[in-house]
Amino acid sequence: MRRVVKSEAVILPGPAGRIEAAIDSIEETARAIAVVCHPHPLQQGTMQNKVVTTVARAFAQLGAHALRFNFRGVGASEGRYAEGVGERADALAAIAWSRARWPGLDVYLGGFSFGAAIALAIAAEARARGLVTIAPPFDRLPADFAAPTCPWLSIHGTADDVVPFAAAEARLATLGVRPRVLAMKDAGHFFHGRLLEVDEAITSFFGPELGAAS
Repeated sequence: MRRVVKSEAVILPGPAGRIEAAIDSIEETARAIAVVCHPHPLQQGTMQNKVVTTVARAFAQLGAHALRFNFRGVGASEGRYAEGVGERADALAAIAWSRARWPGLDVYLGGFSFGAAIALAIAAEARARGLVTIAPPFDRLPADFAAPTCPWLSIHGTADDVVPFAAAEARLATLGVRPRVLAMKDAGHFFHGRLLEVDEAITSFFGPELGAAS
């Protein structure tokens, strides 16, 4: 059963100043927290991106407080683009804020494109309970990247012309861990017309665990 997801605008403290964010949730006791990262700040990526909102709402339907936020320099977030280093710090600040607001809840991470690389890069440090990466550009991982050991779902379109699927598969094979990979046939980078499938994949992968936590 689909439930009504409500969004609340919030401002968080960040390492470069204020961070603009939104919380998506349903009117039930939360089972978890999900923090979702958006695409590249210099390529019109924002927390309003349709893939990002799809991920957040999927987690909200599963009973999580889903936090979307704008990286520094995007929307009302202060600061300026910082080559991924500052953006990883922004994501960690958003996670810390979430844990302080909802103590005791497990944190799940998600991200799309550039945001997927950010979420993946910090998953181990953030002690994420689960991770979903959508069209992750593995070439954006930092040199000191530590692979996460949590359950990890990676979704990629086979027709992605921004982050080619074959290149991502080759890089993934070198990481030492293997996520559940969903190769979405003929889907492009932005998953036009395929967002329901993204939602269903997240629900199927994380639903049993989150349901068991209720």
